[in-house]
Amino acid sequence: MPVADNMAIVRERIGAAARRAGRKVDDVTLMAVSKTVSPELIRAAYLAGVRAFGENRVQEFAGKVDAVRDLGAAEWHMIGHLQSNKAGKAAELFNAIDSVDSLKLAEKLNAAARKLEKNLAVLIEINVGGEEAKSGIRPESRELEEILQAAPQLDHLSLRGLMTIPPFTDDPQQARVYFQKLRVLRDKIASQQFPNTNMGVLSMGMSHDFEVAIEEGSTCVRVGTAIFGKRKDT
Repeated sequence: MPVADNMAIVRERIGAAARRAGRKVDDVTLMAVSKTVSPELIRAAYLAGVRAFGENRVQEFAGKVDAVRDLGAAEWHMIGHLQSNKAGKAAELFNAIDSVDSLKLAEKLNAAARKLEKNLAVLIEINVGGEEAKSGIRPESRELEEILQAAPQLDHLSLRGLMTIPPFTDDPQQARVYFQKLRVLRDKIASQQFPNTNMGVLSMGMSHDFEVAIEEGSTCVRVGTAIFGKRKDT
Protein backbone atom coordinates (compact mmCIF):
# COMPACT_ATOMS: atom_id res chain seq x y z
CA MET A 1 0.00 0.00 0.00
CA PRO A 2 1.36 3.47 -0.84
CA VAL A 3 2.83 5.50 2.01
CA ALA A 4 0.15 8.18 1.67
CA ASP A 5 -2.62 5.58 2.14
CA ASN A 6 -0.87 4.11 5.18
CA MET A 7 -0.50 7.61 6.57
CA ALA A 8 -4.22 8.25 6.24
CA ILE A 9 -5.01 5.06 8.19
CA VAL A 10 -2.50 5.90 10.93
CA ARG A 11 -3.89 9.41 11.28
CA GLU A 12 -7.42 8.01 11.60
CA ARG A 13 -6.22 5.70 14.38
CA ILE A 14 -4.44 8.57 16.14
CA GLY A 15 -7.58 10.68 15.95
CA ALA A 16 -9.79 7.92 17.34
CA ALA A 17 -7.40 7.27 20.25
CA ALA A 18 -7.21 10.98 21.05
CA ARG A 19 -10.99 11.28 21.07
CA ARG A 20 -11.30 8.29 23.42
CA ALA A 21 -8.94 10.03 25.81
CA GLY A 22 -10.71 13.38 25.50
CA ARG A 23 -7.61 14.91 23.91
CA LYS A 24 -7.02 17.09 20.88
CA VAL A 25 -5.48 15.23 17.95
CA ASP A 26 -3.18 18.21 17.33
CA ASP A 27 -1.54 17.52 20.72
CA VAL A 28 -0.03 14.31 19.32
CA THR A 29 2.95 14.47 16.94
CA LEU A 30 3.33 11.66 14.44
CA MET A 31 6.99 10.76 13.98
CA ALA A 32 7.83 8.50 11.05
CA VAL A 33 10.58 6.05 12.00
CA SER A 34 12.70 6.07 8.87
CA LYS A 35 15.54 3.73 9.86
CA THR A 36 16.49 1.51 6.89
CA VAL A 37 13.97 3.45 4.78
CA SER A 38 15.03 4.86 1.42
CA PRO A 39 15.11 8.60 0.72
CA GLU A 40 12.30 8.05 -1.79
CA LEU A 41 9.95 6.67 0.85
CA ILE A 42 10.97 9.38 3.31
CA ARG A 43 10.06 11.93 0.66
CA ALA A 44 6.69 10.25 0.14
CA ALA A 45 5.95 10.51 3.87
CA TYR A 46 7.01 14.16 3.85
CA LEU A 47 4.68 14.90 0.95
CA ALA A 48 1.91 13.16 2.91
CA GLY A 49 2.43 15.61 5.76
CA VAL A 50 5.04 14.10 8.09
CA ARG A 51 7.52 16.60 9.47
CA ALA A 52 9.23 14.61 12.25
CA PHE A 53 11.44 11.66 11.33
CA GLY A 54 13.27 9.26 13.63
CA GLU A 55 16.54 7.52 12.81
CA ASN A 56 18.35 4.83 14.82
CA ARG A 57 21.92 4.99 13.56
CA VAL A 58 24.20 7.95 12.98
CA GLN A 59 26.12 6.30 10.15
CA GLU A 60 23.02 5.25 8.24
CA PHE A 61 21.47 8.70 8.34
CA ALA A 62 24.78 10.29 7.36
CA GLY A 63 24.63 8.21 4.18
CA LYS A 64 21.27 9.53 3.08
CA VAL A 65 21.07 13.04 4.55
CA ASP A 66 22.16 14.69 1.31
CA ALA A 67 19.25 13.05 -0.53
CA VAL A 68 16.68 14.56 1.88
CA ARG A 69 18.37 17.85 2.72
CA ASP A 70 15.90 19.78 0.55
CA LEU A 71 12.97 18.76 2.80
CA GLY A 72 13.32 22.06 4.58
CA ALA A 73 10.57 21.71 7.18
CA ALA A 74 11.62 18.23 8.30
CA GLU A 75 12.97 17.62 11.80
CA TRP A 76 15.46 14.79 12.17
CA HIS A 77 15.49 12.97 15.50
CA MET A 78 18.02 10.44 16.75
CA ILE A 79 15.91 7.84 18.56
CA GLY A 80 18.34 4.91 18.82
CA HIS A 81 21.03 4.30 21.39
CA LEU A 82 23.83 6.84 20.91
CA GLN A 83 27.40 6.10 21.91
CA SER A 84 29.13 9.10 23.43
CA ASN A 85 31.96 8.90 20.89
CA LYS A 86 29.40 9.66 18.16
CA ALA A 87 27.91 12.65 19.95
CA GLY A 88 29.71 15.18 17.76
CA LYS A 89 28.45 13.74 14.49
CA ALA A 90 24.95 13.29 15.91
CA ALA A 91 24.82 16.92 17.03
CA GLU A 92 25.81 17.93 13.51
CA LEU A 93 23.24 15.77 11.71
CA PHE A 94 20.16 15.90 13.91
CA ASN A 95 17.79 18.56 15.21
CA ALA A 96 17.04 16.50 18.30
CA ILE A 97 18.43 13.60 20.31
CA ASP A 98 15.57 11.66 21.89
CA SER A 99 17.68 8.96 23.55
CA VAL A 100 19.92 10.64 26.13
CA ASP A 101 20.71 8.00 28.75
CA SER A 102 23.67 9.36 30.72
CA LEU A 103 25.11 12.60 32.02
CA LYS A 104 28.30 11.87 30.09
CA LEU A 105 26.38 11.75 26.80
CA ALA A 106 24.46 14.93 27.66
CA GLU A 107 27.71 16.76 28.40
CA LYS A 108 29.29 15.61 25.13
CA LEU A 109 26.23 16.65 23.14
CA ASN A 110 26.25 20.03 24.87
CA ALA A 111 29.92 20.58 24.02
CA ALA A 112 29.33 19.56 20.40
CA ALA A 113 26.29 21.82 20.08
CA ARG A 114 28.29 24.73 21.53
CA LYS A 115 30.96 24.27 18.85
CA LEU A 116 28.27 24.18 16.17
CA GLU A 117 26.58 27.26 17.68
CA LYS A 118 23.23 25.47 17.76
CA ASN A 119 20.67 24.50 20.35
CA LEU A 120 19.90 20.80 20.46
CA ALA A 121 16.57 19.50 21.69
CA VAL A 122 16.89 16.37 23.84
CA LEU A 123 14.71 13.82 25.61
CA ILE A 124 15.85 11.56 28.43
CA GLU A 125 15.29 7.89 27.60
CA ILE A 126 13.77 5.98 30.51
CA ASN A 127 13.97 2.20 30.80
CA VAL A 128 10.55 1.79 32.39
CA GLY A 129 10.67 -2.01 32.30
CA GLY A 130 14.12 -2.32 33.86
CA GLU A 131 15.26 -4.59 31.02
CA GLU A 132 18.95 -5.39 31.10
CA ALA A 133 19.24 -5.61 27.31
CA LYS A 134 17.76 -2.15 26.72
CA SER A 135 19.35 1.24 26.98
CA GLY A 136 17.76 4.01 28.98
CA ILE A 137 17.92 5.23 32.57
CA ARG A 138 16.05 3.45 35.34
CA PRO A 139 13.33 5.70 36.78
CA GLU A 140 14.78 5.44 40.28
CA SER A 141 18.43 5.86 39.27
CA ARG A 142 20.88 8.47 40.48
CA GLU A 143 21.81 9.12 36.84
CA LEU A 144 18.42 10.68 36.15
CA GLU A 145 18.77 13.03 39.11
CA GLU A 146 22.28 13.99 37.97
CA ILE A 147 21.08 14.97 34.49
CA LEU A 148 18.23 17.06 35.88
CA GLN A 149 20.52 18.79 38.37
CA ALA A 150 23.08 19.50 35.63
CA ALA A 151 20.51 20.98 33.24
CA PRO A 152 21.39 24.64 33.97
CA GLN A 153 24.99 23.99 32.87
CA LEU A 154 23.85 22.26 29.66
CA ASP A 155 23.26 25.61 28.04
CA HIS A 156 23.17 24.36 24.45
CA LEU A 157 20.67 21.60 25.16
CA SER A 158 16.93 22.05 25.49
CA LEU A 159 15.59 19.32 27.77
CA ARG A 160 12.05 18.78 26.53
CA GLY A 161 10.76 15.60 28.17
CA LEU A 162 11.00 11.82 28.32
CA MET A 163 11.05 8.88 25.92
CA THR A 164 10.57 5.17 26.48
CA ILE A 165 10.34 1.80 24.76
CA PRO A 166 8.35 -0.55 27.01
CA PRO A 167 8.85 -4.32 27.11
CA PHE A 168 7.36 -5.82 23.97
CA THR A 169 4.17 -7.84 24.30
CA ASP A 170 1.77 -9.15 21.68
CA ASP A 171 -1.08 -7.49 23.56
CA PRO A 172 -0.74 -3.68 23.37
CA GLN A 173 -2.85 -3.33 26.51
CA GLN A 174 -0.01 -4.83 28.54
CA ALA A 175 2.11 -1.79 27.67
CA ARG A 176 -0.38 0.51 29.38
CA VAL A 177 1.17 0.18 32.83
CA TYR A 178 4.57 1.24 31.46
CA PHE A 179 3.11 4.27 29.71
CA GLN A 180 1.40 5.20 32.95
CA LYS A 181 4.71 4.91 34.80
CA LEU A 182 6.39 7.30 32.38
CA ARG A 183 3.57 9.82 32.67
CA VAL A 184 3.73 9.70 36.48
CA LEU A 185 7.51 10.17 36.38
CA ARG A 186 7.14 13.11 33.98
CA ASP A 187 4.61 14.75 36.27
CA LYS A 188 6.88 14.24 39.29
CA ILE A 189 9.85 15.83 37.51
CA ALA A 190 7.72 18.71 36.24
CA SER A 191 6.47 19.42 39.76
CA GLN A 192 10.05 19.87 40.98
CA GLN A 193 10.63 22.66 38.44
CA PHE A 194 14.25 21.97 37.55
CA PRO A 195 15.86 24.95 35.76
CA ASN A 196 16.32 24.64 31.98
CA THR A 197 13.89 21.73 31.76
CA ASN A 198 10.50 21.47 30.10
CA MET A 199 8.63 18.22 30.56
CA GLY A 200 6.14 18.87 27.76
CA VAL A 201 7.08 15.87 25.61
CA LEU A 202 6.17 12.26 26.33
CA SER A 203 7.51 10.20 23.43
CA MET A 204 5.96 6.76 23.77
CA GLY A 205 4.09 4.36 21.53
CA MET A 206 5.08 2.62 18.30
CA SER A 207 3.22 0.91 15.46
CA HIS A 208 1.72 -1.88 17.59
CA ASP A 209 0.79 0.10 20.70
CA PHE A 210 0.57 3.82 19.88
CA GLU A 211 -3.18 4.00 20.48
CA VAL A 212 -2.75 2.84 24.09
CA ALA A 213 0.12 5.30 24.47
CA ILE A 214 -2.06 8.18 23.28
CA GLU A 215 -4.76 7.18 25.76
CA GLU A 216 -2.10 7.41 28.48
CA GLY A 217 -0.83 10.85 27.50
CA SER A 218 1.75 10.40 24.74
CA THR A 219 2.53 13.61 22.88
CA CYS A 220 4.69 11.90 20.22
CA VAL A 221 4.21 8.46 18.69
CA ARG A 222 7.03 6.83 16.73
CA VAL A 223 5.54 4.87 13.84
CA GLY A 224 7.55 2.95 11.27
CA THR A 225 6.04 -0.33 10.06
CA ALA A 226 2.48 1.02 9.92
CA ILE A 227 3.68 3.76 7.55
CA PHE A 228 6.47 2.16 5.52
CA GLY A 229 5.58 -1.53 5.81
CA LYS A 230 7.74 -4.32 7.17
CA ARG A 231 11.44 -3.81 6.78
CA LYS A 232 14.65 -5.72 7.25
CA ASP A 233 16.74 -4.13 10.01
CA THR A 234 20.44 -3.90 9.26
